[in-house]
Amino acid sequence: MDRDERLSQIADAVTADGSMSVEQVIERFGVSAATARRDLDALAGQQLVTRTRGGAVANATSGDLPLRYKAAIASGAKHAIAAYAAGLVRPGAIVAFNGGTTTTLVARHLAIRSSAEDAFGVAGLTVVTNAVNIANDLIVRPRIRVMVTGGVARTRSYELVGPLAMSTLPRVHVDTLFLGVSAVDPARGLYADHEGEAEVNDALRRMAEATYVVADGSKLRATAFALICGLDDVTAVITDDGADPHDVAALRARGVEVVLAPRPGAPSRDAHR
Repeated sequence: MDRDERLSQIADAVTADGSMSVEQVIERFGVSAATARRDLDALAGQQLVTRTRGGAVANATSGDLPLRYKAAIASGAKHAIAAYAAGLVRPGAIVAFNGGTTTTLVARHLAIRSSAEDAFGVAGLTVVTNAVNIANDLIVRPRIRVMVTGGVARTRSYELVGPLAMSTLPRVHVDTLFLGVSAVDPARGLYADHEGEAEVNDALRRMAEATYVVADGSKLRATAFALICGLDDVTAVITDDGADPHDVAALRARGVEVVLAPRPGAPSRDAHR
């Protein structure tokens, strides 16, 4: 695990538990006391947590910080996935996003593209989302019409979940869903960290003509709590060209189309091999 990922997980833990001691950082991440203190100092310096004598505590605005931090430090791999995915959208399409770092980046790349290409000025673009941060990013774009589901907001992911979200989705049609996930299991399917998110994500999937999973290579060997859907239910998985070849091969052996989005400056690998 690199430092950026460790900092992200520490911020997430402080938000979830309300506090984290230096000793807990040492035990959980296997780092030295000096490294644990530096990590907490770094998060405090970015106003993500409040530093205390023996560790750190969540501050008044910590609830949304893990996602914001992950988006700010997003790797080149995630940007490559986002750029590739945004390039699949045609003007006039109805596109859906659930919450997450990678889907947030896809939405941002698509917003830039819609502003730059004249065809979107004529045909426009409609976005359906249960992620209030994505809606906030896109609502100021004059060429994009935004529909937000109802529901109760989850502070870690900005996703709206619950009966209100579920009641909205059967009323809409979506051309393309970009689905962010917590884990991709070749044997079982796609997973989220929360059962409410998984339920709404699957509802989005059922409304869509095509579903593209956007997941960097680390998600191809991760585990998570709640099943969203099976791999047979999606069109393709878009990951980065630095993903472990064994993980990619395991998905392709199950008949899943896997696209390897090229990172700028990285050695070329055929996107569909």
